[in-house]
Amino acid sequence: MPNLMMRAPIVLRLFGAALALGVGGVQAQPSTQDRDGPSHMLDVDGFTPSEAPAMAQDAVSDFRPVQGGGFALRPGARKVPTLPRGQDGGGLALRVPPVMLAQAADAKPVDPTVRRPPDKPSPSGFGRVKNYTTPALEILGFEGLLNVFDRRFMNASGDYSSNVTSTRNNLHGGWVNDNDPYKINQIGHPYQGSMYHGFARSAGLSYWESAGYTFAGSALWETAGERTPPSQNDQIASGIAGSFFGEALFRMASLVLEQGGGMTPAWREWAATAISPTLGFNRRLMGYDTVFSSNGAPYYSRLAIGASGETQSNPGAATRLRPTEILADFSLDYGMPGLPGYDYSRPFDYFTFQATASSANLVENLMTRGLLYGKAYEAPSDTRGIVGLYGSYDYIAPQTYRISSTALSLGTTAQTSLRKDVILQGTALLGVGYAAVGTSHGLTEGDYHYGVTPQALLALRLIFGDKAAIDLTTREFFVSSVGGSTAGRDNIIRTDLAATWRIQGHHAVSLRYLWNRRDASYPNLGDRTQSRATVGIYYTLLGDDHFGAVFWH
Repeated sequence: MPNLMMRAPIVLRLFGAALALGVGGVQAQPSTQDRDGPSHMLDVDGFTPSEAPAMAQDAVSDFRPVQGGGFALRPGARKVPTLPRGQDGGGLALRVPPVMLAQAADAKPVDPTVRRPPDKPSPSGFGRVKNYTTPALEILGFEGLLNVFDRRFMNASGDYSSNVTSTRNNLHGGWVNDNDPYKINQIGHPYQGSMYHGFARSAGLSYWESAGYTFAGSALWETAGERTPPSQNDQIASGIAGSFFGEALFRMASLVLEQGGGMTPAWREWAATAISPTLGFNRRLMGYDTVFSSNGAPYYSRLAIGASGETQSNPGAATRLRPTEILADFSLDYGMPGLPGYDYSRPFDYFTFQATASSANLVENLMTRGLLYGKAYEAPSDTRGIVGLYGSYDYIAPQTYRISSTALSLGTTAQTSLRKDVILQGTALLGVGYAAVGTSHGLTEGDYHYGVTPQALLALRLIFGDKAAIDLTTREFFVSSVGGSTAGRDNIIRTDLAATWRIQGHHAVSLRYLWNRRDASYPNLGDRTQSRATVGIYYTLLGDDHFGAVFWH
């Protein structure tokens, strides 16, 4: 994988999501005013708030944006009886005073349970013709340009001087593991795969169809884009992790286009393109002006910026450690269970995403996991959840060690009420993946090894009304020698504990404790241990007053 992918400001593009979603990431919950009485809604499907009918413009000052693109009465404004919009999540609805509706010639109450197709084709399934040819040509063109660039600027080893002979040899030869520079293999390749996935997804193809394009595009690059033997670790990183990563980027970019976060339509387009360049490219190329529908998914975004310092350190063979660092963290939970009418018929209708930039090593983590196939359930004691098969991509590098894993897991995500105003959310996963692990800033950039990796995750969030929340996430990876080229094993545990207090509105302060430990055993090195703990304080911009709690009563 060439350094071209690493030259692109990946982290900056991902943090475009924070700018676009950080303020607008308000969960799809009825407001206090929305719960009080009968509803009158003017169906303005196809319009953004800035394009709303002229008869509603005078009322905008009395309303605030709500999930789905409409407005609800601002606190302190004149009282208007309203009710939550339909739970189907379709279209847009502008809540306006009934007297204003009466002034409109075609004004009438709209049944929020009735869904009508939008006026224009939509990639969510209404009318858009799938385009199978364009993404195939785009992937070919992208790989061709990539190869030309590599030949010109990065071909000292001759790895990119591929031709018919090298392609034929690769097609008939075996697959190997390569140890190219770590960030190229473990961030660059997944990002390259996300481009393949985005080309197909933004052309109207489904998740699984796009995943097929991603896998095929990766295989094509491995056999024809480079002279070196095809690499199985690159195929997993680009062809599988690339789909997980790409779908998360596609969903977040689509959410920006759909919700906007108070941005103008033009700024929405730019922000969505920064998150998913392939989506922005195809919207311009194909002239699409409709948006992939979130189906009213509840979501919770937060952006935290702060500083942390070491409380304990055993770096082992790691070098160039910095005891203090500045961190910027963006997180998004999408499709949390419990919202009436929201289903999980599409892969990644539930997913989480987290990216943390560090002054010490640029990327401290980049992680996403999503529900590939599952169903919702209800349990006693006021509990709602989902259960099924999850796909995940994790990149973690806390200055001492570094690990990247692509995995499939079985598990569940749920929410339960412990008592009034105290809610517990959680995810428990158990699965197996393929991982690369090594020491940060070791002897060489290729100083790491691969292996089949059983892994587990437990993530809990305890929510105290709209005042505070405590988050605890623990991950464990056991990187075996199975499927690798070296003997040895690693066991990695990472625990992240954060307490967040809301100060006012969406503004909060967080205290965070992060603990990492790696225990490694190799025949030629013996047993080694690396560990590091830090404590940090952060300013946190919340996307939801209720810390992501879902209400179904």
